[in-house]
Amino acid sequence: MEVKGKVIIVTGASDGIGEAVARKLAHAGAKVVLAARSDEKLAVLAHEFPGSVAVHADMTQQADIQNLIDRTMEIDGRIDILINNAGQGMMGPAENIDIDKYKHIMNLNVYGPLYAMQLVIPKMREQGGGMIVNISSRVSKNYYPNLSAYASTKYALNAISLTAREELKKDNIVVSVFHPKMTATSFGKNSVNARPEAAAAYAEQARARGLEVDTPEQVAGKILELIKSEAPEAEM
Repeated sequence: MEVKGKVIIVTGASDGIGEAVARKLAHAGAKVVLAARSDEKLAVLAHEFPGSVAVHADMTQQADIQNLIDRTMEIDGRIDILINNAGQGMMGPAENIDIDKYKHIMNLNVYGPLYAMQLVIPKMREQGGGMIVNISSRVSKNYYPNLSAYASTKYALNAISLTAREELKKDNIVVSVFHPKMTATSFGKNSVNARPEAAAAYAEQARARGLEVDTPEQVAGKILELIKSEAPEAEM
């Protein structure tokens, strides 16, 4: 799908991959709806990107997600692409997973994107089609120690996304999944139970497998390629 002139929602747009994707899309001529909790940062970005709109959205709150979709429809009258990017990591061995904290990241990484999908699918069906891009992770393709909780949320997101892709083909709605690997963002620092030594160990494991650290801009470029190709999955 070409992005010029398209109305595109990007969640988690205030930092990291989300900000880089929003910037890339805006420069390509898209009308970007910037969604995140950081109102001040969103206001700055909305001023920078012509035609963009900032909407406060905590993706763990169904009311915020509903408002995000409603506001986009009120302003632009359509939603061409939804990019579910907001998410959070969680570190620690499986035997020590705090269930309440695990429920929180499941809410953000799985239930939030799913609810957003459920709200936009009828809109896209009515307008004749659309695209949903869910940002997963390479950890959902591997088995890294201390990342089982986070990885499991992305396994779930993969299954929902690729199954929905088959279900929605008849409606001209494309669902795709993108898998970043190590990216130079604050993701590790902001993870639940983040510990410098654990993050360093993960980075060392990744480097041992020959994985380099990507910039958010590199990841954003690959996501744009995925949107244009409409492929089921892509990764760095």
